Amino acid sequence: MADEVLQRIRNWLVREGVSFREVHHEPTYTSADSARARGEELRIGGKALLLRVGDAFALFVLPADRKADSGAIRKELNVGRLRFATKEELLELTGLVPGCVPPFGEPILPFPLYVDAAIPENERIAFNAGSLTDSIILAMSDYLRLAQPARVFSFSEVTATPGS
Repeated sequence: MADEVLQRIRNWLVREGVSFREVHHEPTYTSADSARARGEELRIGGKALLLRVGDAFALFVLPADRKADSGAIRKELNVGRLRFATKEELLELTGLVPGCVPPFGEPILPFPLYVDAAIPENERIAFNAGSLTDSIILAMSDYLRLAQPARVFSFSEVTATPGS
């Protein structure tokens, strides 16, 4: 499934005329490791989290140097229950393992997409593209145009823990 997701992303970017850089690297299991492998600052990384919001799943993208603020998400979306997808749920719903979920809803992954307000502050976004060994880096303007998030709002806070 990971190879399929990577190829779908490549095909979509090419079809849309988007310039991007692909980096093949050793397997990375943390955002900090991914940033080092790409030669990018940690904040450029787009960390994609699959969360169960009420009775449905949604994808949330935030800068890799930040952590999700569940209270801000619950308040903005007016929901009481919120939790991370389990590894098993993630695998079942996406065919992917933690650390390689790309920051896209439709047409790549079948979930509503929410983007943290700090993401557009960067000139580009870098992310593991359905694989722990393949990253893609593209201009922020192209990312936002293609991703078409359902909503952009503040739901992250700077983390003091490197390597998240």
